[in-house]
Amino acid sequence: MDTKQVIVMRRDLKNTLGQKVKGGKMVAQGSHASLGAVKDMMEVRQGKNCTEYVLKVTPGSVLEDWWEGRFTKIALGCDDLKELLEFQKQAKAAGLPFALITDAGLTEFGGKATITCLSIGPAESKDIDKITGHLKPL
Repeated sequence: MDTKQVIVMRRDLKNTLGQKVKGGKMVAQGSHASLGAVKDMMEVRQGKNCTEYVLKVTPGSVLEDWWEGRFTKIALGCDDLKELLEFQKQAKAAGLPFALITDAGLTEFGGKATITCLSIGPAESKDIDKITGHLKPL
């Protein structure tokens, strides 16, 4: 099985000084997106003294292939928020796991919450490519 996760980042983001957002900030946002989609695939179990998060990996599943494989992630760029939200809509309609990330704005965006990126997958590459296959790497 060919599985992956894509992280779609907005290319139009600027900080409060009107400068391109720092690379480290975008890496952190992409990490939030990747983990966010996987977190949504976990089962939460409330114990007596702790909360457990258990990844629901079933034999032969897409998640097992991705989890036990290379954790393939591809960083792609999109033009703006409108385009990013369209990809979210398509991922949801296709039944693919996704996570849309909103930065709190504490460092780069002058206190304004800002949608920065979207992860799609882990899922079969062919299914993700129907949505993002035309995008260029970041």
